[in-house]
Amino acid sequence: VDLVLLGKQSIDSDCGQTGPLLAGFLNAPQATFAAKIERDDDGAFTVERETDAGTETIKLNPTNNPQQPAIITCDLRLNTPRYPTMPNIMKAKKKPVQTISLEDMVTELGLELDDVCHPRNEVVEVYEPPPRKEGETVESADALLGKLKEKGLIA
Repeated sequence: VDLVLLGKQSIDSDCGQTGPLLAGFLNAPQATFAAKIERDDDGAFTVERETDAGTETIKLNPTNNPQQPAIITCDLRLNTPRYPTMPNIMKAKKKPVQTISLEDMVTELGLELDDVCHPRNEVVEVYEPPPRKEGETVESADALLGKLKEKGLIA
């Protein structure tokens, strides 16, 4: 296995930690929030990811170890969904579905079943953030600059 693709969030409390945890367990290279993935000639994966500061490009070099695939979590911009046609839906119903047991998967990945079945995080507290202060309307750019200087946000 060269690559494991995951969604950026899942039922891990919507924390986006499934991919990074898997990469940590496998000691494998990872990239998160991928918006574009390309496979290079040398087997590496070039990943573009969107951050608050803009687009970042990461290269995941191949490990040549099947126990250490590249782990990439995907952003919604990575793919345009294709919708199946009715004939293809009918064909799919006749295809066999391979089922892999949890024990077999854990063994294949070189992990212990106990590592996978017990959560490593605990939700300690969930609370609402404090209410925001109301904004202030100003009449002009000069008034805005005055308010910002008054609050010490600009010199």
